[in-house]
Amino acid sequence: MLNRMAVLLLGITALLFASCSSSRKTFDPDRKFAPDKLQKDFTLFRNILEENHPSLYWFTPKDSMDLYFDNGFRLLTDSMTEPAFRNLLSTITSKIRCGHTSMRYSKRYTDWLDTARLRMFPFTVKVWGPDSLAVTATLNRKDSLLKRGTVVTAIDGRDIAQIIDTFTNYLQSDGNIITGKYQMMSNRNSFGNLYRVVYGIPEKVRIDYIDSNGLPQSAMIAAFDPPPTVKRKEKAEADTSKRLPAPGTPTPKPPKDVPKAVSLNANRNLQIDTTLKSAYMTLNTFSMGSRLRGFFRRSFREMKKREIKYLVVDVRNNGGGDAGNSTLLTKYISKKKFKLADSLYTNKRSSHYGKHIELQPLYWLWTLFVTHKEEDGNFHFGFFERHYYKPKRRLHYDGQVYILTGGNSFSATTLFAKAIQGQSNVTIVGEETGGGAYGNTAWMIPDVTLPNTHIRFRLPRFRLVMDSTLAKQGRGIMPDIEVGYNSYFIKRGVDPKLGVVYRIIRDRARMEKEMDGMKGGK
Repeated sequence: MLNRMAVLLLGITALLFASCSSSRKTFDPDRKFAPDKLQKDFTLFRNILEENHPSLYWFTPKDSMDLYFDNGFRLLTDSMTEPAFRNLLSTITSKIRCGHTSMRYSKRYTDWLDTARLRMFPFTVKVWGPDSLAVTATLNRKDSLLKRGTVVTAIDGRDIAQIIDTFTNYLQSDGNIITGKYQMMSNRNSFGNLYRVVYGIPEKVRIDYIDSNGLPQSAMIAAFDPPPTVKRKEKAEADTSKRLPAPGTPTPKPPKDVPKAVSLNANRNLQIDTTLKSAYMTLNTFSMGSRLRGFFRRSFREMKKREIKYLVVDVRNNGGGDAGNSTLLTKYISKKKFKLADSLYTNKRSSHYGKHIELQPLYWLWTLFVTHKEEDGNFHFGFFERHYYKPKRRLHYDGQVYILTGGNSFSATTLFAKAIQGQSNVTIVGEETGGGAYGNTAWMIPDVTLPNTHIRFRLPRFRLVMDSTLAKQGRGIMPDIEVGYNSYFIKRGVDPKLGVVYRIIRDRARMEKEMDGMKGGK
C-alpha cells in the first residue's frame, strides 16, 4: 500500500513538474493582447486608482488626470504586447507624481526576464541635468572608444535632451522633483532598459560624443550580447542584486549564495578615522531585516568610546524602508522631540475591487482598529499625528553631523533628514532628495494585479504629510551645501560630495587643534 502511494505521489509530482515546465516553455513574451482585454484592464486600473489612491489629485488636478486617462484609453484600438501596455500605463502613473505608484510586469514576464538573453545597451550612464549625460562604464570590454566620463550628445540621431525628456514620462517621482528621475536613469543598467522598451536596441548604436580634445565625434558602437553561459538577473527596470532599484520599489533580496553578513555589511557599515576623530556611516536601506537596531547601538557606542566629533551619514542610495528604523536613527541625533507627520490618513478602508488588491481583507481589518473617520471624510491614523518621539539619552550623538543626499534618497530617508534639518550641528550636503520634503503617499503599498494582462502596479494607501506648508512646492529636501556631478568628476572617479565634507572636517579639525594649542599656550 505504501509503495503504491509513493508511486502515485511521485507520478503526480512528475506531472505537476512537467506541467509547470511546459507552462514556462510555452510562455510567449511577444504575445499580443486584444483591444477589448486591454480596455478592461485599463478601466480597472483607472477605477482602482480613482477609488483608492489618497493623493491622485495632490499635484495633478482632477480635470488633467481625467484627460490623461481618457487619452490613454483612446490609444487602445489595436493589440499590444505586455511591455507596450505597461509603457502606456507608466506614462499615466508618472502624471500622478507619486514616487510609490509604479508599474510592474506580470510575474510570468518577470520570470522570463530573469534568464532571457536580451541584447543590452552598450554602456551605462550618469544623468545630472536635462541635457547632461556621460558614460560611466562600457559593457564591451574591447570597446576603448567611449571612456568613462565621455559626454554623449546624441544616440541614433536623437538629441540627448530629447531622450532624457522622453524617459521622464515613464518614471515616477514625488511632486515636482526631477533629481530622482535623473538618478533612476543613472542606476546601473536602467538607462539601457528604458532605451530598449522605448526605442528598441539595434545591433549597432550610433553615438555622437565629445572626444578628449573637446571636438564632436560620431561612431557606431555594437550592442552587448550576453554570452550563452551567462544568466542575466535582470527584471527590466525592476529590482536586481546588481543595480540600485528605483526609489519607491521594494528593496531587492540578496542572492542566496551571498552570506548574510556580507549583504548586511553592504547595506550598512561604519568606518572610523581616528586621526580626524570622524566616522562614516553608510546606510543604503531602512528596511526590516537589515538588523539596524543592533547596528545603531553598536555604532553609537563605538563613536562615544572613541570620542568621535564628526559623523557623516551617507543616505544617497537609501530608498527607504521601515519608518521605525529611520525614526530610531533620528532619536540618536535629534536634540528635541519630533513627530513623524502632521497628518497620516487613508481615504478608503474597503474597495469595490478588493479581489484584485493584495491583502485587501487584512488591510480593511487593520484600518478598522487603528484609524478613525474625521470631518474631512478620511480615516486618520491618530497615533502618529499626535505622538512625539523623544531623543535618546544614552549614546545620543552631539557632534557635528553631515548627511549626504541625492536622487535615490527617498521615502523613510526623507523622514529622517527632514526631522533634523536645520539643527545647529547638522549639515545636509549633496543634491535635492528624490523623496518629498512635504511628505509622501506610502505606508502600506499592496500590489494590484490586472486580470487579463496580469500586469501589476503598486497602490500606496496612506497620505503622510510631514510639512503642509511645503506641499504646494512639491520639492524634496534641499541641501544646505549643494554639490552635483559633471563629466570631470565622472572621468576621474571623484566623489565630489564626500570630497566637500572631508575638506570641511579637515579644516574644522585643524582649526580646533590650533585653538586648543592657543589655550594651552596661555
